[in-house]
Parts: sequence; structure tokens; C-alpha cells
Amino acid sequence: MTLSCPRPRPVLLAAAAVLALSTAAPALAAPADDGVALTPRGTHVTGQFDESAAEIVEHDPRTQRYFVVNALSGAVDVLDARDPDRPTRVGGVTVAGLASADGSTIDADAQVNSVAVQDGLLAAAVEAGDKVSPGWVAFFRTRGDVAFLGAVRTGVQPDNLTFTPDGAQVVTANEAEPADDFSVDPAGSVGVVDVERALAGRQGASRLAGFRAFGGDALPDRVRVYGPDVAVPEGQRPAGRVARNLEPEYVTVDASSRTAYLTVQEANTVAAVDLRRARVRELMPLGTKDWTASGAGLDASDRDGAVNQQPWDVSGLYLPDSIASYEVRGTTYLVTANEGDAREWGDYVDSERLADSRYPLCADAFPDAEELLADEALGRLNVSEEDGIRGEGEAACREEVVTLGGRSFSIWTTDGEQVYDSGSRFESLLAGGAGGVDPAVAFNATNDDNDSFDNRSDDKGPEPEGVTLGKVGGRTYAFVGLERVGGVMTFDVTTPRRARFVDYVNARDFSAAAETPEAGDLGPEGLAFVSRKDSPVRRPLLAVGNEVSGTTTVFSVGRGR
Repeated sequence: MTLSCPRPRPVLLAAAAVLALSTAAPALAAPADDGVALTPRGTHVTGQFDESAAEIVEHDPRTQRYFVVNALSGAVDVLDARDPDRPTRVGGVTVAGLASADGSTIDADAQVNSVAVQDGLLAAAVEAGDKVSPGWVAFFRTRGDVAFLGAVRTGVQPDNLTFTPDGAQVVTANEAEPADDFSVDPAGSVGVVDVERALAGRQGASRLAGFRAFGGDALPDRVRVYGPDVAVPEGQRPAGRVARNLEPEYVTVDASSRTAYLTVQEANTVAAVDLRRARVRELMPLGTKDWTASGAGLDASDRDGAVNQQPWDVSGLYLPDSIASYEVRGTTYLVTANEGDAREWGDYVDSERLADSRYPLCADAFPDAEELLADEALGRLNVSEEDGIRGEGEAACREEVVTLGGRSFSIWTTDGEQVYDSGSRFESLLAGGAGGVDPAVAFNATNDDNDSFDNRSDDKGPEPEGVTLGKVGGRTYAFVGLERVGGVMTFDVTTPRRARFVDYVNARDFSAAAETPEAGDLGPEGLAFVSRKDSPVRRPLLAVGNEVSGTTTVFSVGRGR
């Protein structure tokens, strides 16, 4: 988005004034009396640091078990969920060597990326060992020894999956990233699997919806398609650049079980899929957020030694990771966690620090360019090298500073209208010591180092990655995991246009060495809400998988503190 008129830029603060901001941050309110609060109950510790040993978490109410993706072992850990204070591993599920309905066998080095549970069935999204070949959806019984029931082939690199609410289908987001050296790039797709037929051993149960129809003029404006243009792997169906470039990340399905909505993260887009026809119906580009009008703004530097949120003249691509959906009076709303992500394959990288960018700031757009490029201003900020550029070749310059990620969560209609965005709230809450977490150690910290204050300010800030929804006492809440600093933000989203903050909890101990169990939870990835009806203790719970610490923690969801 190119702005038609200049936006006000913040006055650059002297170092002493910036430091003063870190000590003068206002205290933020505790959860409202009518809200909810999360209280840590118990944690399962794998002892595997920074190995993605606890990622996506799913709860099965029939067996009172948690199923947790352990990417390190290429398997799924099974935890006893009956006692929230003591989630205990009682088994595991491996996928290597399992037979698929198409005659293939799951690779020995295949990786489980996601799981979903419904009606006593466990579905696992399995990525091929070479990453660029088609993957699988494998089915298991959740009770007893978690017996294997069958598998079907799906698209390349299934990264996330979910059952439709009626349980009839499984929908997969087949991300199909390029090879690590960007030598080939498979086509992204959406898998639609008929559960009954898959369990009967029929490969025809698996259909794919691709993006071939959106080439040329059919591609909506502002859907991001960029980077090297390379072929699909040998033997795969040819696909145009758009079909190869779009990479579905996460999926949710509406209450009718008719339409799936997927984040296409790097494209900054949500895709709507007709499940009856297995056809991508629409692409909805999400646009950018204006940081001059987003509350306190963003902290853009990791070199100023302080909390320094300002309404910089910067635009942010939302680039959502997780997505969830809910209905309000018959209208479906989508909730996204706006993490941000860069494409970094081989020699290609789509982001660079502003001061090091090959594109200088356009003089007419940024007359104060020299000041803005200072380390304590915008110079350290990682920005898109594909957006906001005017002209070509040596004459090209940057007329708009565009960052990766919204540092927020948003609520959208199914037409792509944004009805709510949390703006700068996450960073402001962290700066104000929300949840009793000291901002002097935690503000924009990273997830594998407990001495990393302000470390992520130049990148994506707290990096909201996971989101799930749950109802408590007749109200709907969004639980958002912050991948870098850690913890879960809770917002009341009962009225979509008037969402409000109610709680933040972070089960991380910044005084302990990050690689030790004493550090607690690091790098929340997947969140699973357990309703009062489905809970083993008849109280709502939230289970969170933390990929860096390799821990799965169970929280009780109670009334406000």
C-alpha cells in the first residue's frame, strides 16, 4: 500500500529520554472481575531443549488423553490428561513404515507436523522425508494402544489439519515450501479427505484443491507472489508461479462444515475453500496495518537498551500463522495470530535491515532519512525487500517501510473485513508488566535465552503464533500464544468489534538458565482449549505445547484473579 499523503513521524528521542520510557511505563490493569484468568496446574517435561519436542496439542475427551506432536522423534506423545496437575506420558505413536492406501509406505525420516482429534479418531499430518514429495494423513484409534487404522496420500508438506465439525472430513493445509536450496518449488494445496472412505482404505478419499485458477489477471491485487521462479519437483504436475508460490499454513472450518479458511502466510492472504467441491473459492488479501495509528506503536530497535514504542511511519504486513473461527448470531468470524514470516531459502532472503537494504529511502518520502536509519531509530528494523519499492534498477528506492508481522491478533469477517486488531496492545502490556512479568527482563525477549531483553524488537516483537478459542460462562475468549517472550494473552471476543484484554500469564522463569527445566515454558506453539463438559475435572482447561522448552503445560481457566 502506497500512501497518498505523508503521515506524521515521531520525534526522535535522545538516549536519556528513551531510557526514561523504560522506567515510566504505566501499570496496566489486572484482569477484570468478569473475565477469566489462567493458572498453571501441571507440566510434562520432555527434557529436550530447542528440538520442537512439544508442538501441536490436541485433547481427546473420550480417553482423557493429550496427543502432542514431538517433531524431534517424528512421533506423537500420548499424555494422560486425567489429573491436570500431573500430565504423564503413557505412550507414543510413530508413523515410519506405515502403509498408505496409494501403495506407498511412510518414510523412515517422515515428520509429524500436526494432529487433530474427533469422535475417538486421531488424524496426523505427515511430511515426507525429503519435504518436497507428497505427504500423508494417517488415522489412529485414540483409545487403548492407539492402533493404526489407515493412511492416504495428500499434498506436499501437510503442515496443519483439522476435522470438520461434523467429523465427516479432514482438511489439511499443504504448505509445500521450496527445497532448502530453492532448486524446486512444489505447488501448495488444500487436502480434503473423506474420513469414512479413508478408513476403508480408498485413496480416492483424498482430494486436492490447488491455486492454478488464480494465475494471471485472476489473482487479486495485494496477494503477495514473489521470489525465485523455479519448477516443481520432477514427476509432479506442472504448476504456474502463483500455484507454487502460495503456501497454506493453518486451517479452520466453519460451523456448517461447508467452508474451510486457511492462512496463506507469506502471501498475507486468507483462502476460502468449498469443501463439497474441493475448490479454492476465494483469496482474501489482508493488506497492511498503519503503525502511526496503532496505539503506542512498535519498538523498532534492539540496540536502544529500553522499551521504546513509537508510532513510526511504518506499515506492517499481518502474515498470520494460526487461524480459528466462531459464530456470533449466525455470522462467522475468523481470528488470526499475526506472527509474520520471511522466505529464506538458498541464497534468497526476502527481508533485510532497513539500514542495510539495497533500496535507499526515497528522498521525497523520507526527507529525514539519515536520522531514521540510525540504530536507535529504524535502522535495525527488518523490513520486506519485496514491498513498498518505487521504480526499478538503480533508480529504485523505498517509498514505504513495510515490516513482516502485525505483532497482534485480528478478527475478520469471512469477506476479509477487519473488525478488530489488537494494535500495539501486546507490546504495551508487556511494557507495563502485565501478569507480574518484569519488563526489564521480558520485554520483546527471545525464546531460547533468558538474558535477551529487547532482542526481538527489530524483528517481529512478541511474535503471536498460536490462537484457540473457548467459551466460559457464556462468553467467548481468544487465547493467543506469544512465541518469543512466551505466555498466553487472553482476550474476551464475545463481541467481535469490541474485543478486550482480560489476562496474561507466562510460566517462564527468567532467572533460570534457558536450557534447564527450571526455566519453565519457552516458545508456545499449539494451544488446546478443553471445555467444562469435556474436562476431566469439570472445569475448563487450556493445554499449551512449548516447542523450545519441550514442555506441555496445563492451565485451569477460572474467573478473574
